[in-house]
Amino acid sequence: MLIPSLIPDPAVASPVIPSDTPIVEFTNVSKSFGDSKAVNNISFTIRKGEFFSLLGPSGCGKTTTLRLLAGFEQPDADGGTVKIDSQVVNQKRPYERQVGMVFQNYAIFPHLSVEKNVAFGLEQHNVPKAEIPDRVVKAMEMVRLDPVKFARRMPNQLSGGQRQRVALARALVLRPTILLLDEPLGAIDLKLRKEMQLELKQLNKSLGITFVYVTHDQEEALTMSDRIAVMDNALVAQLGTPAEIYENPRTAFVAKFIGESNFFEGKATRKMGELWEIAGTLGGSFLVPNHPKLAAGTAIRIAVRPEWLDVCTPGSIPPGENSVVGVVRDVIYLGETIHVIVTLGEGSECTVALRNEGQLIKPVPWKKGDKAAVAWLPEDCQILEDA
Repeated sequence: MLIPSLIPDPAVASPVIPSDTPIVEFTNVSKSFGDSKAVNNISFTIRKGEFFSLLGPSGCGKTTTLRLLAGFEQPDADGGTVKIDSQVVNQKRPYERQVGMVFQNYAIFPHLSVEKNVAFGLEQHNVPKAEIPDRVVKAMEMVRLDPVKFARRMPNQLSGGQRQRVALARALVLRPTILLLDEPLGAIDLKLRKEMQLELKQLNKSLGITFVYVTHDQEEALTMSDRIAVMDNALVAQLGTPAEIYENPRTAFVAKFIGESNFFEGKATRKMGELWEIAGTLGGSFLVPNHPKLAAGTAIRIAVRPEWLDVCTPGSIPPGENSVVGVVRDVIYLGETIHVIVTLGEGSECTVALRNEGQLIKPVPWKKGDKAAVAWLPEDCQILEDA
C-alpha cells in the first residue's frame, strides 16, 4: 500500500516567496582551461528560494558557472570564492554541497526501473532502507509520476517528458538545498517543454528550494525566472528581473539576445528639459530621455523593441513621436503578429511588430514598395552603454 505524500501539492500549495538572504555567493570567480578563460571574474548572489537562470549562447560560460557551483569544477587558484549558505565551498566535493543536479541528457540508468533510479542516490547516501520506499513515492508524486503506474517501468518504456520527470525526482528525493538544472528541457517537444516550464516554476515556489537553471532559450528564461544573469564571453553582461532585462537592456548584446531589437545611432546635440535631441546617422533627429552619461557631442546608440514601434504614412506621424522614413520591404504574417520590414537609409532595416487584428477582416494596409515612416515614443528608447 502506498503511503500518501506529505509534500504539499504544487498545484494548490501556497507559493514560497524568495527571501533576501543569499544562499549562493560568487565573488570575483574565474575559471581557466589552459589559456582560455571560461569564466572571468564574475560576482553575483542568488537568493534563498529563488528561481535564478544563467542565460546565454553556447560557449559564454553559463555551464561552467553551474559546474563551479555543483563542485564538478574548482575556481582558479586566485579565482575568487564560491559560497553556499555563507560557507566557502571551493574545495568541497559535490556530495558535500547539499545540491541536486538534473542534466541535459537526464543521465538516468537504462538498466534500472524508475523506482530504482529514484532510489539510487538515497542508497549511495546510506539512507536507512526502511525510509527509501516512502521517499521514492513522495518524490515521484512531486513530479506527477503516479508510483502505481510508473515505479516498475524501465526507461525505454518512458516518453522524453517522463524520463525528464524521473531525473527531476531523483534529484529532489535527496532534499537538496539547491537544485541545479542544466538545459533539462532541450530534448522534449515544444508543447511539453512549455508545460514543464510552468510545472518547474510552480515546483520551485511550492517547495521553496532554490533553482539555478542554465538555458540558451530566452523565452524559457523569461517565463520561469525571478532573476536572470545574461552571460557573454565569460562575463555577466547583465543581471536583473525578466522585465529589467527585456525592457532596459544594458548593452547591444543583451538587447539582441533577449528578443528582437532595432538600433538607431547618432550624437547628442542639446538638452531640452528632460529630453535630449539626437542627430541621427540616418538623417533628421530624434529625442531620448535624459541620461547621466549624455552630454553635447556624445555618441549614442539606442534600441527599440519592434512592438513599441508603429508604422504610418510620412505625413501622419503622431505629434511628439520620433520617426524615420523608409520603404516597406516585406510584410510577414506570423499569426499573433504581423511584421512590417522597413528599409531605411544606407540599407539598414527596421522591424515593426503589429498586432494581428484579423487579416481576413481587417488586413494591415502595407505592401512591398510603400513609402512609410517608422515612429516611436521618446520614452521607448533604450539607451545602451556600449554606443
